[in-house]
Amino acid sequence: MSNNICVVGAGCWGKHHIRTLNELGLLGGIVESDSTVLKRFSDQYPEVDTYDNIDYALQNEKIDGFTVATPAETHYGIAKEIIQSGKHVLVEKPLTLNIEDATKLVDLARTHNVNIMVGHVLLFHPAIQKIKKLIDDGRIGKLQYIYSNRLNLGQVRTEENVFWSLAPHDIAIFQYFTDSYPETIKANGVSFIQEKIHDSTITQLKYPHGIEAHIFVSWLHPFKEHRLVVIGSEAMISFEDSTRKNPLKLYSKKIMMDKGIPEKIDGPVEEIEYEKKMPLTEELFYFSQHLDGSALEIANAQHALEVTKILVEASNQLEA
Repeated sequence: MSNNICVVGAGCWGKHHIRTLNELGLLGGIVESDSTVLKRFSDQYPEVDTYDNIDYALQNEKIDGFTVATPAETHYGIAKEIIQSGKHVLVEKPLTLNIEDATKLVDLARTHNVNIMVGHVLLFHPAIQKIKKLIDDGRIGKLQYIYSNRLNLGQVRTEENVFWSLAPHDIAIFQYFTDSYPETIKANGVSFIQEKIHDSTITQLKYPHGIEAHIFVSWLHPFKEHRLVVIGSEAMISFEDSTRKNPLKLYSKKIMMDKGIPEKIDGPVEEIEYEKKMPLTEELFYFSQHLDGSALEIANAQHALEVTKILVEASNQLEA
């Protein structure tokens, strides 16, 4: 197998797929309907086949898989065509904009025996991988609570609210950490800039085994903050992805009950080292390693379907 991967969509995120796959030696084609954009990439990568229509790319037997980095409303139709051709596909988040289409793609992939992977790129961040290992190894005791703040001033979108724009990252991470689906979902938000397009939302999630979580996202905030906190019965973790050194810390801190009185145990703080690898590079390499049809353990179709269901359920509450 040649592991040639074709990128569908050479826009603001697709261009990163193209560059990264080329660096990995895996770029097998580019599909872009804008002739000016396509010409620019054809000149930049003269050895790579370029197409103005996906139908032509699907006829190339040397291509083993596709990544789709087009507007979300086009994901279903493009992914469906790729799957029906028997090719593996990585679709940028969100997989689709509704549960029905997401379910159809999952079922279709099962029928054609191909992999669907979804671009929840932060699952491949080395710090997130490290946190997952700390949880699974029992370093924090019993997982109790997770929260994330993903805040900034802009980029304000007109076609989707802040929840659909930013929260999929954290929903995917929470699903990954808990290995479960929330029992209850509650969401509320505010719209100040554009009517009916939420600028800030807070979503509360309750998972099995007493695990609770919340996600706070906003593009109407005075400073940038990407903070993830994980609380366990024996220790706590924080990761700040918006500061210069992106520190990952393990806090040996907890509250114990001593004869009915809460007692604070304030132990040392350890900075956890992790590899400074690019998440997108790790994600695309992982996809390339599963073009043989082997099962995806991360960012697979079932995981993506669950993320879509959570997004839709929370959105229905926001719009109520």
